[in-house]
Amino acid sequence: MAGVASGTTRTTSQEVIVIEAELYAAIRRHFFVDHWKVGTIADQLEVHPDTVKRAISAERFNASRTASRKTLTDPFVPYIQEILERYPRLRATRVYEMVHARGYSGSVVQLRRVVRSLRPVPTREAMLRLKTLPGEQGQVDWASFGKVQIGRAERNLNCFVLTLSYSRALWFEFALDQTLESFLRGHIRAFESFGGTPRELLHDNLRSAVLERRGELARLHPRYLELAGHYHFGPRPCRLARGSDKGRVERSIQYIRHSFFAARPFITLAELNAQALAWRDSVAHLRPWPGGDGRTVAEVLAEEQPYLHKLPQHRFETDALMTVRSGKTHYVRFDSNDYSIPHTFVERDLMLSASETTIRILDGNTEIARHVRCWDRRQTIDDVAHKEALLASRRRALRTEGKTLLSQAVPQSEELLNATFQAGEPHARSVRQLETLLRLWGAQPLCEAVAEAMRRGTPTVASVHVLLEQQRRRSRRTVPRPLDLGDRPELEALHVQTHSLEDYDELTNNEDEE
Repeated sequence: MAGVASGTTRTTSQEVIVIEAELYAAIRRHFFVDHWKVGTIADQLEVHPDTVKRAISAERFNASRTASRKTLTDPFVPYIQEILERYPRLRATRVYEMVHARGYSGSVVQLRRVVRSLRPVPTREAMLRLKTLPGEQGQVDWASFGKVQIGRAERNLNCFVLTLSYSRALWFEFALDQTLESFLRGHIRAFESFGGTPRELLHDNLRSAVLERRGELARLHPRYLELAGHYHFGPRPCRLARGSDKGRVERSIQYIRHSFFAARPFITLAELNAQALAWRDSVAHLRPWPGGDGRTVAEVLAEEQPYLHKLPQHRFETDALMTVRSGKTHYVRFDSNDYSIPHTFVERDLMLSASETTIRILDGNTEIARHVRCWDRRQTIDDVAHKEALLASRRRALRTEGKTLLSQAVPQSEELLNATFQAGEPHARSVRQLETLLRLWGAQPLCEAVAEAMRRGTPTVASVHVLLEQQRRRSRRTVPRPLDLGDRPELEALHVQTHSLEDYDELTNNEDEE
């Protein structure tokens, strides 16, 4: 080639250009690859040293540019550069408004080209493809799926996802909260589904797992550490602001969101989780393994399972425990709902245990009440036995304390008061109303009205009052007026037992016979 370059004469300019290009390529190869000096290259190729220097200079490979013509955007380029350095994501339309106010008369299309060429390009960190060994790592995360309506309550729908990094097998279940207890339950069910635990679980700064973070140091939740000790895995938080560290569970969440949850109808949470399990086994685990050797995720999971750590003999306890205090009524409150307890435990400190389906109330180690958990809000959950026991204690209290003035005058009033209490009427108010009717109407009319109300199946004080008014209209009596005994309060408790007039008739007949 050297002989051609120095001693051969070419007749066309195209051939000279080809030879020159080959010569320049040879010069650069000897200089940058073989590390020859400039003089050595000039001697071997029989060219001038200046030719060698021009060939190895960077200018040779920069396309020569003619002086560009001036445009309307030229005066504004320094201003646009300054704006984009301060606000790299500022839209071109907004830049157009700003330069237009400063005298720019060109089009927005032309300005867009300038903004595109001047906008700083963020440097992205290159991702390293990581390979994990079977049974080595799993990745955990919560995902939000909007809101659902349960009764009058609107609750967040969340999804717990755990993905095995090697096989990409996944476990996911939906929950109505992101509490620590739901987080722990998700781990346990995932471990039981896989038949073991990986050696390490990777998670981000979830409140369920990380209490505090200082740089790369993290203080984990004690209950989460208990779970890790029970199932023998190592919890490892991701680096700060590095969601890519757990990219496999992030991709699983997107897969669930678009391939399972989108446009899927469901009525209850249990139904949704049943559909999720069926879809995982019939669709997600039968997809091709991302490792790319023709196997499915289920087949690779079967290969990975022997490397998972075996499950312990006993399951980890995940119920939430808290101290609650009952008030004057026989209820304790949890999650905005009231749950009944036996009336003998009012105004006491008790222990409440809450699972996702059951509420248990304990006095020490003794369970005193159990209810199905309600996910609605502001509801009252009653045990019929608790209310019946309370009513029975009220009856016993009345018998123990003796007959009151009302029960002496109207014996059937006790039955009426029990019925009003079962209907939800305040007991004390019903007693006061009946005592007022007793003072106004007397014992005999009130007895008749109470008996008639019980016979009709309308055991309320209002019904008794209506019946008394009907009696008055039939007998054409005037409306009784209450007596003012303010100056003689001792007479308010005075009661005279009325008797049937037939007794007086019988006495009169006996006197006539004598």
